[in-house]
Amino acid sequence: MQTSDPLQPQLPQRDVISVSQLNRRARQLLETHMALLWVEGEISNFARPSSGHWYFTLKDANAQVKCAMFRNRNQRVRNVPQQGQQVLLRARVSLYEGRGDYQLIVEHMEDAGEGALQRAFEALKAQLHQEGLFDPAYKKPLPALPEHIGVITSPTGAAIRDILHVLARRFPSIPVSIFPVAVQGAEAAGQIVKALHNANQQSSCDLLIVGRGGGSLEDLWPFNEEIVARAIFDSRIPVISAVGHEVDITISDYVADVRAPTPSAAAEVCTPNGQEMLQQFYGYEALLEDSMARRLSRAQERLTAFSSRLQHPRQRLQAQAQHLDNLEIRLRQNIQRMLQQQGQQLRGLTAHHDSLNPKKALAQHQKQLSYLEQRLKTGIQHQLKTARQALGKSSALLDSVSPLNILQRGYTVTTDNKGQVIRSSEALQTGDTIVTRLAKGSVESTVTKTGV
Repeated sequence: MQTSDPLQPQLPQRDVISVSQLNRRARQLLETHMALLWVEGEISNFARPSSGHWYFTLKDANAQVKCAMFRNRNQRVRNVPQQGQQVLLRARVSLYEGRGDYQLIVEHMEDAGEGALQRAFEALKAQLHQEGLFDPAYKKPLPALPEHIGVITSPTGAAIRDILHVLARRFPSIPVSIFPVAVQGAEAAGQIVKALHNANQQSSCDLLIVGRGGGSLEDLWPFNEEIVARAIFDSRIPVISAVGHEVDITISDYVADVRAPTPSAAAEVCTPNGQEMLQQFYGYEALLEDSMARRLSRAQERLTAFSSRLQHPRQRLQAQAQHLDNLEIRLRQNIQRMLQQQGQQLRGLTAHHDSLNPKKALAQHQKQLSYLEQRLKTGIQHQLKTARQALGKSSALLDSVSPLNILQRGYTVTTDNKGQVIRSSEALQTGDTIVTRLAKGSVESTVTKTGV
C-alpha cells in the first residue's frame, strides 16, 4: 500500500475529455451561439452523391468554408448549382464531429444578385413562349360589363385601394370579391396559385385582376414564378395582370389575357365609365319620351276618327235580329222540302226491294247445289278406284325389278363408307372401309388387298 509523501506537492485534478466530446461541445457551442446567417460566395468542389445531399466549398478571394445542403432542402432549389457560380446562402454554423471540420448547414440557396433573377426570368420567358402560353389565340376576351370582379392581391397594399377607388368612381354597382394573398416572399406564389384555383372553383366571378404595386425585381418575383404563370393560363375566367408600374414587365403580364400597366389601369380597363353610360341613358330616356308622345298623338287621332264612325249598339242588334229571323224561315222551308224528297225516294226503294225478294233465287241455288254435290261424290269415287288399280300395277312392277329380290337369291351390294356403290376394285385402296349389304343385315370390312 502506497502512502502519499507529505513533502511532495499535490497536483490539481485534471478534467480530461475525449476528442468526440470536444467536437460535440464545439458543435453545440457554434449552433447555440450563432443564429442563421446569410453568406455570399463562389461554389467549388461541388459533390452530389447518391444520397441526394449536396456537399461543396464556399469561397471568396481570401477564405473558404465547407458546406452541406441536405436533400430535403436542396429539392426546393430551382437549378442545380454549377462550379464557380456565385450564390447567396442562408445557413447555420456547425461542425462535423467525425473529422472536426467547421462547416455551414445550408437551409436556402439562390443565385447572387439581380443578374441571376434576370437570367431566370429570360429563361422561363423563352420556355413558356416556346410552349405557346403567350399565343394570342389563347387570350380570352374580357366581358363588356363584368357582373362580378375578383381581385387577387394583398388586402393591405396600395394596389387594392387604388383598384377599389377606381371601380367605385367608374361603376360602383359591380360587386367585388377580394382574394387576399401575399404578393412577395417565399409563400406568395403558392398563395396566388391557390387563390386562382379557388376563384375558378367558385365560378362567381367573370373577371379576375391579379397584381400588386411597384417594387424591385426581387419584390415582384412571385409573378415571375412558373406555377403562377401556368395557373393564370389554365384559368377559365379571363385574367388581367396588373403588376408594378408601367415599366415593370413580369411573366404574368405575358400569360394573362390582358396586361394593365398599373392596378388602377386594370380597374379602368375592365369597367365602362358609369357617368358616360348614365348620360347615354338620359338621352335614350328623352328619345323614348318623344317617341311615346308621338305614338299617343297618332292613337288619339285614330280614336277620334273611329268614334265618329261608331254606330249605336241597339241599331246593330235590331239588324242582326231581323237577319236571324230570315235565316230561320229559310231553314224551315229547306227542311220541309228535304223531308218530302226523302219520302218519295224511300217509297221507290221499298217497291224495288219487294221485286228483288231473294227467296226464289235461294231455292234455285239450293237445288243446283244438291245436284253438283251428287256429281262430285260420284267423280271422287271413280278417281279413287282408278288410282288404286294403277298403284297395284306399279307395286308389282317395282317388286319385279327390286335389287332386294336379287339379294334373296344370294347376291350382295357393296358400298364405301359414304354409301356409294363400288363397281370396280380400282375405286378402292388398302385400308378403306366398305359395307356389304346382304338379304338380311350388312357387314362392314376393311380392304387389305385389291386386284383386277
